[in-house]
Amino acid sequence: MSQPAIDDRRIEILLGNLLRFGVLLAAFVVIAGAVIYLARHSGEQANYTVFRGEAAALRSGPAIVAGALRLHGKSIIQLGLLLLIATPVARVVFSAIGFLIERDYLYVVLTLIVLAVLMYSLIGSGAA
Repeated sequence: MSQPAIDDRRIEILLGNLLRFGVLLAAFVVIAGAVIYLARHSGEQANYTVFRGEAAALRSGPAIVAGALRLHGKSIIQLGLLLLIATPVARVVFSAIGFLIERDYLYVVLTLIVLAVLMYSLIGSGAA
């Protein structure tokens, strides 16, 4: 009996590295955005008497990416937070792929259900 090309240990290492890289990348992006934001807005006074929600440019993925490409500090920070949220979602996707490679179809189905619940909670619940 031959050993499979990808075993459980290699998948665990891959998933661990994915999580580590995702969190570090998100932290780097948030810090870069904070540095840019503070460099441009450090002298402004905060006004806490009136609540103002986030601007529309910080509420959708395409607008956040567009703002980040224009080097807007808040948009870059928001992009870092999106990367942080995307990290465990990517882990679930890669887990499903790993289970598919191992031909463990029960876990593929369960992982895809978890992915559907995650996606609904991130995207679908905002429509209500």
